[in-house]
Amino acid sequence: MKTSTDRILTTHVGSLPRPSDLIEMLQLKDRGEAYDPVSFDQCVANAVDATVSRQVITGIDLVSDGEMSKISYATYLKDRLNGFDGTATENRAASDLLDYIAFARRLVEQGGTERSLEGPACNGPLSVRDDAPLQKDLANFSAAVEAHQPTGGFLTASSPGVVSVFLQNQYYPDDDAYLEALAECLKQEYQAIVASGATLQLDCPDLAMGRHVVHHKKTVEEFRRVVAQHIEVLNAATAKIPPESMRIHLCWGNYQGPHHYDIDLSDILDLVYSARPHAISLEGANPRHAHEWAVFDQHPLPDNKVVIPGVIDSTSNFIEHPKLVAQRLCRYADQVGRERVIAGTDCGFATFAERPAVDPEIAWAKLATLVKGAAMASEQLW
Repeated sequence: MKTSTDRILTTHVGSLPRPSDLIEMLQLKDRGEAYDPVSFDQCVANAVDATVSRQVITGIDLVSDGEMSKISYATYLKDRLNGFDGTATENRAASDLLDYIAFARRLVEQGGTERSLEGPACNGPLSVRDDAPLQKDLANFSAAVEAHQPTGGFLTASSPGVVSVFLQNQYYPDDDAYLEALAECLKQEYQAIVASGATLQLDCPDLAMGRHVVHHKKTVEEFRRVVAQHIEVLNAATAKIPPESMRIHLCWGNYQGPHHYDIDLSDILDLVYSARPHAISLEGANPRHAHEWAVFDQHPLPDNKVVIPGVIDSTSNFIEHPKLVAQRLCRYADQVGRERVIAGTDCGFATFAERPAVDPEIAWAKLATLVKGAAMASEQLW
């Protein structure tokens, strides 16, 4: 993964707004309705090229494909793996929203909360059904990178743990068996991404959001054991990949809500350090987690790690001031060293393709202010 010794590089978490024609086809595909596969593939390829171009023009250094081919960062796997023909039955609503049920209903009506009961569940043995969608993703991104020459590129993939949150297990005898089966399938995707030349980003909301969605009745110590188990499985699945080719993303849920049950970063960060990826992407801009830059006093960043703090909120339509972005970056640089900070966003700007919380054009404006703020911070730090 690209790093810098003379300025703060910029990146984001992965998902970016999809064009409206692509969203329509993604919805048809997700619902199992008729669509034209040839037109879909061409639309995805065009969207990947356009979004990589726009990232480079905006000034983003480490770019992604925007997750153009995916309806969401986790449930896309139902189309690539066998075994997801069941229907979710367990209500996994975020516990913070249950405390404010009127607000929760409003979010649901507006389409502004993450899915809990929608979608498939695992009801049979898992295996790779079709490698073609992954190969198309790799080819599309490689072509766009070749055409537009960003500083570096990354592609996202679900961790076994986050799949277990969104695609409920109705087949395997316990969580351990389900996670191991997922890891066995997913490691092929992980290795293929790195072999293509892209950095692999492992999306791991299960390590943070999992507490108030699935494990809200557990104590902190009990949840820490869950986190340790998920990281152990993740490390086994990535054992053949160099740490420098990977980054990990933590998330407490990319939705507007009270978030008053979010587990503190200080309660899990030491465990996150044990994950193999070289870079750690985490929320640092929203009102619930903006203070946690100070946690590195308690848990110093290991010498072999870099941090990608979110300095742009991915759920608010406020466009941050570049000076605020620079201030946030300088705080992190003071804690861990200027050469070990990359400017990022709290989460993706289109976690679910069809209903982004941030207006698409505002999302791009927020990325532009990220670039300006990183330049300001670089001037101060160098």
